[in-house]
Amino acid sequence: MLVTPARNEERYIGLTLDSVIGQTRQPLKWVVVSDGSTDRTDEIVTSRMPEREWLDFIRMPEHRDRHFAAKVQCFNAGFARLKDLDYDVIGSLDADISFEPDYFDFLLEKFEENPRLGVAGTPFVEDGFQYDYRFTNIEHVSGACQLFRRECFEEIGGYIPIRGGGIDWTAVTTARMKGWQTRTFTEKTCRHHRAIGTGNSDTMGAWFRQGKKDYFLGGHPAWQLFRMVYQMKNRPFVMGGLVLMLGYTWAGLSGIERPIPQNLMAFHRKEQIKRLKRFLFKKVGE
Repeated sequence: MLVTPARNEERYIGLTLDSVIGQTRQPLKWVVVSDGSTDRTDEIVTSRMPEREWLDFIRMPEHRDRHFAAKVQCFNAGFARLKDLDYDVIGSLDADISFEPDYFDFLLEKFEENPRLGVAGTPFVEDGFQYDYRFTNIEHVSGACQLFRRECFEEIGGYIPIRGGGIDWTAVTTARMKGWQTRTFTEKTCRHHRAIGTGNSDTMGAWFRQGKKDYFLGGHPAWQLFRMVYQMKNRPFVMGGLVLMLGYTWAGLSGIERPIPQNLMAFHRKEQIKRLKRFLFKKVGE
């Protein structure tokens, strides 16, 4: 089962549609939910529907503002279409990615091999860049494509609407907190065609918002300092890391409310410090 929230994705959604249509294991049902799109998104989706009974479409009302909680509203509208169907795995799929024909076959095999696997995905490649998983938590699963075991998704209460973002992160981290295994499998990748976080602003604005999000999702200050230094060596060189830290600091000084439960924040910080120690001790031992 797949659900894809989409808003004004005419440039890339055809690539996503063709990727799913070309899979060796196609979904029992795929619901694409247009979040009031004002471009050709709806037309592109409906043009692929004839002779594909498993492809469904919902249109939500138009609205001017764009916020992350709207993604949850769209996902839930699609999810409601699936409630009476029998399935084991449900996926949230962005409308601007593409992947190889055996992509879902590969991920579904991981669920079949491991009954405690709750969430799975792969890295994404963006303009030739891919996260270095020495520094990125391999237990986190990118929101570009997240597959959940149904039991896990129901246990965490699905996606929680957070206007400022972090919806995907909250779902995956809550799954681990509840004892499920989550994993990014690096043997395969998907291609992300639009820069992450730039739907509302330029690149610097995106890094500032990311820093704010790191704060309100409870990120540890020591980890954020490490992340700033690491980001400085990547594009945009130096400035990206500085703006990231500026967003984090500004959020702290402004007293922005943290929308996640205290137990989830404590779990998150414990994971961050554990990963930081593991990396630093490894460097000392080299």
